[in-house]
Amino acid sequence: MKHKETILIVDDEPINLEFFDVMLSKLGFNVEKAESGEEALERIKERRPDLIVLDNIMPGLTGWEVTRKLKTDAEFEEYRTVPIIMFSAMDSVEDKIEGFELGVDDYITKPFNFSEVLARIRAVLRSKELSRQVTRRESRIAVIESLNRSLLFFTQHVRKPITKLIETAEQASSGGGDHAETLARMVEEEGRGILASLKGLEDEVGELKSREDELREGDLALEDLEERYRKHLVDDGMKKK
Repeated sequence: MKHKETILIVDDEPINLEFFDVMLSKLGFNVEKAESGEEALERIKERRPDLIVLDNIMPGLTGWEVTRKLKTDAEFEEYRTVPIIMFSAMDSVEDKIEGFELGVDDYITKPFNFSEVLARIRAVLRSKELSRQVTRRESRIAVIESLNRSLLFFTQHVRKPITKLIETAEQASSGGGDHAETLARMVEEEGRGILASLKGLEDEVGELKSREDELREGDLALEDLEERYRKHLVDDGMKKK
C-alpha cells in the first residue's frame, strides 16, 4: 500500500488553509494546518510531515524564522531534512537567495497558480524519495562492507590458534606422549574459542536481519556494530589467555 504523504500548510490566512486542505486531500495527501509559525513548530513535532508549505509573511515568527529554527536549532535537529516550499508576496532575487541559503527547497511567489504549486510539491516529494532510495542503497552497501571487514577480522583472529594446533599436531605425530596430551588440550581450548567467535559472528548477522527496516532507512550505526564485534573477538581472546 502506497504511503500517503503528510503536508503541513502554514499560513495566517484561513481561506488559504482551507483551500489547500480541500484540494490536497482530494489528491490523496494527508493535510495538517497551522496559522502561525509558533503553531507550525508544534505541528512539526507532533506529526513529522513529509513536506512543509510555508508562508513567509506572518505575524510572530516569519517563514524565514521558522526555517532558521528548523535548520539550525538543536531542538529541531531530527526535522532538518523535512523539505520546505516557501510562499512570499515578494519576488526579489535577494529574498529568494536568502530562502535557499536557509535551506528552503523551492520558492513560489504569490499570487500562485495551484497547478504550479502541485507540480512543485510533487517534484520536491519525488526528489526526497529519490534521496531516500540512494540512502538505503548506500546503507546496504555499507553493511556488506562492514560484514566483509568483520569476516576478514575473524579469519585473522583464528589463523594463529589453528597454526598452533597444526604445529603441535606435527610434534605429537613425531614425539607422541606428552605432545599428544598437549594437542588434545589445545584442540579443546582453541576449538571452544573458535566456536565462540563463530557464535559472535552469527549473532551479528542475526541482528542485521532483525533490524532490516533500520538498514533501509540508513539508521544502523555500522561502525558501532563492527566495533562491538571486534570487541567480542578481543574479549574472547583475552579470556583464553
